[in-house]
Amino acid sequence: MSNKYSKKIDICYYNVVVQITDFTKQLDLLLMRIFKMISYIKGIVENIENDKVIIDNNGIGYGIFMPGHVLDTIGIGEELKIYTYLSVKEDAMQLYGFLSKDELNFFKMLLGVSGVGPKGGLAIITACPGDALAMSIISGDAKAIAKAQGIGNKTAQKIIIELKDKIDMDSIIGGTDYEEIPAAKGDFDDALEALVSLGYSKSDAYSAIKKVPNAKNMDVEDLLKNALKYIF
Repeated sequence: MSNKYSKKIDICYYNVVVQITDFTKQLDLLLMRIFKMISYIKGIVENIENDKVIIDNNGIGYGIFMPGHVLDTIGIGEELKIYTYLSVKEDAMQLYGFLSKDELNFFKMLLGVSGVGPKGGLAIITACPGDALAMSIISGDAKAIAKAQGIGNKTAQKIIIELKDKIDMDSIIGGTDYEEIPAAKGDFDDALEALVSLGYSKSDAYSAIKKVPNAKNMDVEDLLKNALKYIF
């Protein structure tokens, strides 16, 4: 084969590669825009893997990374509504999902902290499910957050510093209106300190006090006595 024809083939091959690359990029951008518009996916659990669930929605299987405590409780064949977040990297697009908007919002807040990526954020929510994460942040319990896989104490401290002022404490402890009951906030703090002095972590103490019925109407002694019932 002459050099002339060889060069033509090389040019044609190069043009094809460029067109395929451009098409792939355009397809990735299109998919990214589509998934960015999706707030949630509702479908049937087709399979459960170590760190994600496969959801069948109209014949399409979506692989969604979810917190470990969720994967442990769901079953194949169950219908789920999953609030999603699309993570876009140079080499991959991954979906992360949560059963509540609150956990999704917490996940997004965690991603706003330098050094916390999607996998780290998911690990933190797995280690501190439900209100536990908010309580750990409010109470400054870095040890509870650092239990998450891949999260060290420095990162846990950074999370507390950056997110502490962004959490509504009243919503965590049951929406107590401290303006109507002036002594309630002081009693709450005193009961919290008493539990911590007994050796319990601040996040465990928060959780126990929150579970006490009518906690806002109790004095310190009654609040402490009832909280101890829920801390074991």
